[in-house]
Amino acid sequence: MKTNVVTVHQAKTNLSRLIQKAAGGEEIIISRGSKPVARLLPVGEVKGKRQPGSLKGKLFVGPEFFEPLPAEELSAWK
Repeated sequence: MKTNVVTVHQAKTNLSRLIQKAAGGEEIIISRGSKPVARLLPVGEVKGKRQPGSLKGKLFVGPEFFEPLPAEELSAWK
């Protein structure tokens, strides 16, 4: 992965170009003076669409979940 270092001013001036480079696989380091402060990286591929109900039957919530919390735990929330 190729890495480029740019200043904040350069990043603001060339943001569209930098995004295009990042989308192409490059890593962009944005620095304030000589100190690196941020990275612009390509987003990983989306592995698939979300499907409602895909975990149906795979998760279990026992009856104890619906019981009141003990007094000492409730007092910790206050």
